[in-house]
Parts: sequence; structure tokens; C-alpha cells
Amino acid sequence: MERYDLLYRLYGNFDADAVRDAQDFVDLLPPLGSPVALSHWQAVDDELTAKKDRIRRALSDGDRYAELAARATRDQAFTALDLYTKYGRAVNALVLDVDETLRSAGQTDNEIPREVLHLLTQFHEEGVPIVICTGQTLENVKGFAIQGLGNELVHSGNVSIVYEAGTGVFTPGHGSDTKRLLYETLDDPVQSVFESVRGRVISDLPDALRGGVHLQGNEFNVTLKPNFETGSDDAEEVIDGALVYLLDLLGEALTDDPAGPDWARAYFAERDPEIAGVLDDRDALPTSEAAEIPDDVRRTLERVTVAYYHADAAELSAVDLNKAAGVRAALDVLGVDDPFVLVMGDSKSDLDVMSWAAENECGLAAAPEHSSPGVLEHVRETDELVFPRGDAASVLRTAYALNLLVD
Repeated sequence: MERYDLLYRLYGNFDADAVRDAQDFVDLLPPLGSPVALSHWQAVDDELTAKKDRIRRALSDGDRYAELAARATRDQAFTALDLYTKYGRAVNALVLDVDETLRSAGQTDNEIPREVLHLLTQFHEEGVPIVICTGQTLENVKGFAIQGLGNELVHSGNVSIVYEAGTGVFTPGHGSDTKRLLYETLDDPVQSVFESVRGRVISDLPDALRGGVHLQGNEFNVTLKPNFETGSDDAEEVIDGALVYLLDLLGEALTDDPAGPDWARAYFAERDPEIAGVLDDRDALPTSEAAEIPDDVRRTLERVTVAYYHADAAELSAVDLNKAAGVRAALDVLGVDDPFVLVMGDSKSDLDVMSWAAENECGLAAAPEHSSPGVLEHVRETDELVFPRGDAASVLRTAYALNLLVD
């Protein structure tokens, strides 16, 4: 109980909010060119040092608690201590989704906040590897990662990018392991399905979808995205249509039997209530039962995934290529042999990573409050690290505080 007592003293006897505000000012608003700005920054920095010194002198292990005051709110610090009591481990890798997790179209103008970027830099300076785990293409991710974190950090050898939801892993600075193309491990029947669908997906677009969707520039996955604002009514309409179209293309790639598209609809409708709901809304429910699917067709269907992201994307991917597989490969390249990761994400693809971490007792899961229901259920049943939309910094601060508390 000593550490709980010290936290009560820290946040009860000292103005920790003022310490944290000063630290944020010093970190996020560095000295500017004008003498007045420089003078003000220096004054705040001097006062921050004095406030930390008072904590250091008053508390045993004062360096640790002065830094806690500067980095975490009272609630974040106590949550971190609860996590330390439960797990007794520091986070030794960050696994981070980007869209609607680190950044939010509704709350952060689709930019990763400066506070978040600075916290990631702090973790990096402490030697904690960063795995960016996203459905986006590699070039997109590399672009904003370098812009936000800097070329030196991204190419430090301690950052890995899992792109296209596990299709490949890019870890600069690791020689022949710098880029692992995980889709090359798939067998020929699965690869041929993807070649067929990709070869037809644009040329055979129905008139109702032309001008409304585009093919994301993936290396392997087939992803249709809306030409409208994500989440809008127009985006919902075209993505719902794109889902039905993608299922039918898949069915035609699986077999020459005319029932192929109906079998593909039946298979995924049985497994995903969201897909079943879209098919129902569009009067496109299958006439076949999933049990009627021939064994050879079913065996291939079991190797592929059709994912639906409401008013955002319809995607064909491989079962063996998911974010969890990509994260395992990234941690292997990074040399994280005994992982205890912080997984932050909002979608069903992120749930794969969260479930892997929970099943293997190798990490924590956190999610924004607008995440998909399955993600929220998992996070609330584990460590309840649910944060407001656009506020990924709050969980990163909690994880940083956890690491400060671990001896």
C-alpha cells in the first residue's frame, strides 16, 4: 500500500495540475524566436524545476513521483498503479491504430494531435518500440508517420508499420527483414481468388457504383472506398452496394457454378450480423443456406474474409493476414521476445490484436468510446481503458505512468 499512500500525498499535498500544465507548456510550446517568448518559456521552465524539486525533497523516491506529477493526472496515475498491481509489468511496445484512434475526423480534424505525437516521442526515447497498425497502404502511413514523428525516429530501427491490416510489415533499419510481404506465404488457390477479384473489381463496376467508389491502392487486399465523406449518407449508400458487389465477385472467383455469388452471400451473412443486415436492407439476402455450400468452395471461403466498415469501406482480405499476425511479425523483427503491449484501436480488425494479447496475457487494450461494439465489450471486460473520441493522449499518459511505477 505504500505506493498508493505516496500517490495520495502527491496529489493531495501538491498542485500536480500546475506541474503538469508547466511540463506541457515546456514540451509542446518550445522556445520561439522572439526574446519575449524565450523569456516566458524560460520562466515557466525554471518554475517547473522548482515545483519538481519540492516534490523530490518531500517524498521518498521523489524523482519518480515528481515525474508522475508532470506526466499524469490523478486519475491516470491511480489507474496506472492499479495496472501495476494487477500485472507488475511495464509496457514494452505500443501497437497503435491510426484512424479514429490516434486521430479523429470529428474531434482532431483528422490530424494526430501534437500532444499525442510528443508522447510517442517520449516512449521512443525510453526505448519502447512503436508498431503502427493500420488498414491503410504503406505509402500513406509512411507519409504521415514521417511528417508527424520525423524521419529520424521512423528510421531509428525501433518503429514498425503493419499495413493493409496485416498484409505486410515495414520496419526500416532491419536489413533483409525491413519489409516482410506476408501475403506471399498464402497458397495458390487463395492468391488466385484475389487476382481474379482485383482484375475485375473496377472494370466490372455496376453503373450504380461508378463515380461513387474507388479502389484503394493496396498491395494485396481489395478495398473499395467511398468518393464521399466517410460516415455520410452517400458514403453509406455506395459502401453498402460495394459490399454486395464484392461478395458476388468473390463467389464468381471461387467457382464456375452460377450459385457462387449466392454461396458467398450465405457464408458471410451467417458469420457477420452486420453483413446480413446490409444484405437484408438491400433485398440481397441469399436464397441458399450456408449448409448447402459445397465442401471445396467452403474450404476456400474459410481462407478469405470480407469486412464491412459502415460508410467507410468494403474489403476482401485473407484470414491468415490480419493485424494480429502482422503485429506478431513486427514484434519478431523488433526483437520484442516477451511482449507486454498496449493495443489501441477501434475496429473489428483491432479486436484480433486485443484478443491475441488477452489470450496470451501479453498486453492491455484501449479504445475510443465510439468503437465497434465488440471492441468496447472486450476493453470494458479487461481493464476498462475507454477514452473520449480524439483523446488518445489520456491512455498514453496512463501507460507512461505505469512504466514510471515499474521498478
